[in-house]
Amino acid sequence: MRPTAMIRLRRGSLYRLLRDWIADGRGVAATEFAFIVPLMLVMFFGTVEFCSAIAVNRKVTLMARTLSDLTSQSPSVADADIATFFTVTNKIIWPYATGTLNPYFTSPSSGTISELYVDQTTKQARVIWSKGSAPRTADTYVTTVPSALLVPGTYLIFSEVSYQYVPTVGYVMAKAGVTLSDVSYTRPRQSSCVLYIAGTTTPSSPCPTT
Repeated sequence: MRPTAMIRLRRGSLYRLLRDWIADGRGVAATEFAFIVPLMLVMFFGTVEFCSAIAVNRKVTLMARTLSDLTSQSPSVADADIATFFTVTNKIIWPYATGTLNPYFTSPSSGTISELYVDQTTKQARVIWSKGSAPRTADTYVTTVPSALLVPGTYLIFSEVSYQYVPTVGYVMAKAGVTLSDVSYTRPRQSSCVLYIAGTTTPSSPCPTT
C-alpha cells in the first residue's frame, strides 16, 4: 500500500472516531444529572425552609394578637393570670419548638405584655406596668405606637412577641436562624384600664397614670 493511501486511511479512521465520539450521547444524561441535582436540592430545601419561616411568622403575629387580646379582656390581672395568658399563647407556635415556661415563655419564644397610658398633655404612651421575658421599665415611653392610637387619657394593652426560627437545613438560610417578631395593641374591654395587682397589694387609684 502506498504511503499516501495509508495516510488517507489513518485520517479517515481518525475522522470517523471523532465523529462517533461527538455523536455518542451515552454520558450526556449522567453529566446533566450531576449538574442539575445539586441545584434542584438547593431549590427544594430552600422552598421548604422559607415556607416554614412564613408559617412561623404568621404564628408569631397570632401570638402577639392573642396575648394582648386575652389581657385586655380582664379588668385586673395578677402574676398567675399573666402566666396563664403566656401559657395559652405559647401553644399557638406548636408544632414548632416552644421552649420552656419559667413562668413566661423563653427561648426560642420571647414576649412581653405591657399596659400603656397616653399622657393627657404630651400625648405620649407611657408604661404603667410590664411583664414578660424582657419587661419594660415603668414610666418609660414607647415611641412606636401608631399616632391613630394616641388618644389622650386612654390606655393600651401592648404585646411584643418574637421567635428565633432555626432552619433544619442550614445551607439556604443562616444556620443561627432568623428572628421573627410582631406587636399588637388592644384597648381594655371590661374597664378603662387593666389593673395589675402585685401580690395582695391593690393600687389606690382604679386606673393609675404613673
